[in-house]
Order: sequence, then C-alpha cells, then structure tokens
Amino acid sequence: MQIDLTGRTALVTGSTQGIGLAIAVGLARSGARVVVNGRGADRVEEAARAVRAESDGADVLGAVGDLSTEAGTAAVLNAVPAVDILVNNLGIFGSAPPLEIDDAEWRRYFEVNVLSAIRLIRAYLPGMTDRRWGRVLNLASDSAVVIPAEMIHYGMTKTSLLAVSRGFAKAAAGTGVTVNSVIAGPTHTGGVEEFVRELVGDELPWDEAQHEFMVTYRPQSLLQRLIEPEEIANLVVYLASPLASATTGGAIRVDGGYVDSILP
Repeated sequence: MQIDLTGRTALVTGSTQGIGLAIAVGLARSGARVVVNGRGADRVEEAARAVRAESDGADVLGAVGDLSTEAGTAAVLNAVPAVDILVNNLGIFGSAPPLEIDDAEWRRYFEVNVLSAIRLIRAYLPGMTDRRWGRVLNLASDSAVVIPAEMIHYGMTKTSLLAVSRGFAKAAAGTGVTVNSVIAGPTHTGGVEEFVRELVGDELPWDEAQHEFMVTYRPQSLLQRLIEPEEIANLVVYLASPLASATTGGAIRVDGGYVDSILP
C-alpha cells in the first residue's frame, strides 16, 4: 500500500515530542507539507529540524502558539490560514484523586484537550469543504471508553473528542471531507514514562516498571506492552490519505486490544 500526500498541507498540534512528533514525521515521509506546533519557538524549530532529518528534507514549517487560548489559536491561524489535514494531537494528562479535582482543573483539561480542537475545526473545516477534500483527525484515547479511576478528568476530555468527531463528521457529510477520532492505547512517550514512575515508583528498572504498570493499571491490554508512537502514527497517516476516503465519523482503535469490546 503506497500513501502519497504530495501537495497536501498538514497541521499537527502539540507535535514537538511524543506521538505528535511521530505523526509529523510519518506525514512528511508520505510527501505532505507539515506544520509543527508548540508553545515555544525553540522547541518548535528543534522539532521541525528533526522532522526534516527523518524525512529526507521534507517541507516542514513551524507555527508557535498555545492553542488552549484564543490568542495562541489566532497566531497559528495567521501563520497557517488553510490546511488539508488537521491532526488535533495536543493534550495534557495526569493522575489525581477524583474528589480533589477542582473547577479550575476541570476547565483547564477541557480547554486544552477539547476546546483547542473545536476552535481549529471551526476555522479549517469550511475551507476543506469548499475544496471538497480534507481530513480531520482527533487523537482520543482508550481512556475515552475505559475511564481510569485515577484520571477521570482526562478520560472525560477524550470521551468528548469522540462526540466532537462524530458531530463534525455529520457537518461535513457529502463534501469529501472525513472526520475521525483515533483511540490510542497506552503509548511509550516521555510523559508516560513520568506517569508510570509516578504510579509505580523509581526503584524498578524501566522494563520492569513498564511491565508492572501494564499488569497493575492496564491489565486489559492484549499487547501487554506500551505502544510505540510510530505505531499510532501509522494509523493516522493512513486515515489522512485518499485510501481512507470511506472512513468517517468513526472512532478507530490502535489500542493494543486494551478496550475489551468488539466496537468502541
């Protein structure tokens, strides 16, 4: 299967590290002009250089802006007025006792993980529908379906993204634009390493700590290991391509079999 995204412009939010960076590399390798996003100019430029290096010098731009704010979103939209592929990857996560999560923290999670995506879809979807082609992909999580007791506020935002994706897919019906969410399972990133250590401690070597985390906190996983970011990126690149033209309004799983259900 050959994926060619030549001539397409893709914006990947929160793409200076982890899954977002892997997605940016995957899209660039497939020929897309990729826009890397983050809050700091230095990190955005560093990520852009990394994507170029991993994709034989692809056309990679940087768009600096905190997308959880209206001002940051305006800065990104000013730098990148139109895109063909929008990957809403930006997100924060962390554990907290459910009854100790205050209103401000609930709002912060919603604004970063959900409202940032809605703002960009509102801005870019009309252009896509006018051009009769486009892809919107919202990075959700197994936590959207299997809400972790230690991070209810995070799970809530990922469930919201499933609804956002389905709703905007209906808004784009019949236009050639597809809107989907990607349910990613437990993935090996720097942030997740910190999260694993937070839960299981610093005493064990990484391989043992990872195993302990999966057995204790994610025992439903059929893969029985953390997913690598490139494995998430592979599905995103496919869904961003013309080959996925009949897939829309869906919640597509790349979760290592974590969600114990035939359907999401």
